[in-house]
Amino acid sequence: MPGKIRLVIADDQALVRGALAALLELEGDLEVVGVAADGAQAVRMVAELQPDVCLMDIQMPDVDGVEATRRLRAANPGTRVLIVTTFARPGYLRAALDAGASGFIVKDTPAEQLAEAVRRVHAGLRVLDPALAEESLFEGANPLSEREQQVLRLAADGRTAGAIASEVFLSAGTVRNHLSSVIGKTGAANRAQAVRIAQDKGWI
Repeated sequence: MPGKIRLVIADDQALVRGALAALLELEGDLEVVGVAADGAQAVRMVAELQPDVCLMDIQMPDVDGVEATRRLRAANPGTRVLIVTTFARPGYLRAALDAGASGFIVKDTPAEQLAEAVRRVHAGLRVLDPALAEESLFEGANPLSEREQQVLRLAADGRTAGAIASEVFLSAGTVRNHLSSVIGKTGAANRAQAVRIAQDKGWI
C-alpha cells in the first residue's frame, strides 16, 4: 500500500526479529520489508531496500548496532534509525545518538508505544526512553578515549598486556598505561572491575 512506513528490523535473535515484525505488521500504516541478523547485513539491506526506518539492536556480532547506525546513516541519510535494545545503558544511548540514531527505546516497551515511536522517528522527531535519558544526563559523557575503549575491550577477554600490545601495535608498557588510566577514570580497584564498570555503563 502506498503511504506505508517501510521498515527494516536488525536483531541477532531470530525470535526477537520475528516478534517485532509480527507486532509492527499489525499496524495498518507500517510495513516490514526486511529483517537482518547483524549490523553488516542491516547496512547492506538498507542500501538495497531504502526503507524509511531501521529498527536496530545494539549488541550484535561482527558489526554492532552503533557502528551499523554510523555506516547506514552516512550512506543512506534518508533512512532514520530507531535503536530497540535490551541494554538500557547511558553510554549506549550517547553513542547511538552520536552515530546518528533518531531514537532509543528498550525492548519491553509496549507494542503501541513502539509503533508510535516508529511514526515519530519517521516524522523527523527524536524519541528517547525518558528514564535512560535522565540517567545519561547525570552520568555525563564516556570518559574513555577511543584507544582506551579498544584496549579495555581486549582486556575483557582476559588477554595479557603483551597480547593486547601485539594486536593494537603498541608497546606492552603503553598498554599498561592505558589500562592504568582506565582504572583511574572508572574508579575501579583493578582491571577486571574496570571492565565491569565500563560494560555496565555502556562505555565499551
